[in-house]
Amino acid sequence: MATLNLGRIKPVFQGAYNNSTAYVVDDIVTFGDETFICIQASTGNATSNASYWTKMAAKGTNGTNGTDVGTVITTQGDILYRDGSGLQRLAKGTAGQALKMNTAANAPEWGTISSDFVKIASGSHSGTALVMDNIFADGTTYRNFKVFINYAYPSSALYMRGRTGGASGTTYSGGDYRYRSYMRGWNSNNSDHDTGEAGWNHTYFRIGYTNTTQQNGDNYEITLANPNNTTHKLAYHHDNLFTEDSRVAGAFGTGYCNAGTGTAFTGLEFTSGSGSSFSCEYAVYGLKQ
Repeated sequence: MATLNLGRIKPVFQGAYNNSTAYVVDDIVTFGDETFICIQASTGNATSNASYWTKMAAKGTNGTNGTDVGTVITTQGDILYRDGSGLQRLAKGTAGQALKMNTAANAPEWGTISSDFVKIASGSHSGTALVMDNIFADGTTYRNFKVFINYAYPSSALYMRGRTGGASGTTYSGGDYRYRSYMRGWNSNNSDHDTGEAGWNHTYFRIGYTNTTQQNGDNYEITLANPNNTTHKLAYHHDNLFTEDSRVAGAFGTGYCNAGTGTAFTGLEFTSGSGSSFSCEYAVYGLKQ
């Protein structure tokens, strides 16, 4: 007559597999993403030994054809993932990289983050000339650029000029700068005021009018179309906002430099109209075509 073990009416879950535990028939354990049931009592026999264990389930298994699908687990910077041949390890990537699927869409890989709108330079300025060199050096990846200048406090007007020569730039000071701008504002006396400026064959673009009495400074957004391209001339459009307790005003304008089309502009220079020191914050973004 068969002996019935009343303690084994149903399988017993024993948690994660432990090499030093004595397992008996119908013990259930987990190992990694897999679950096993003991079919022969033993101690120290790994779950991979089919004489003692039978696999019951595996995480990430496709029930239709039994092939593993890509399960990704992070562990100390590396990536563990399961493909059709089993568990694989992908070493951690380098700074600035992101995890993505490969071209075949069957395994993860590291890749460089790519965007159509990328910050190229940024910082704070305090001094005479704000020089931005080599920000337009790549005329292929980025064709158009946005320059933001915030909280600018020039002692008089703000001037902008192009620079050539890449990382060791030189300010282009020829009398080829042509521009037109228009400003409109409203003050605490409920008075409207319109003004503007124009220049033809000047040695700079004039893009700002106000001085350090402005509580919030001048704030500019400047758009430049492919300044590094030698087929076209340096051209820009700008918007300017400035406010204080007694006035709110804004300006917009455009201009171009009539230098020869062979001139590639790689940077910008900003100065106060009086040549004195000024402060501001700035950022430059490149836009892919």
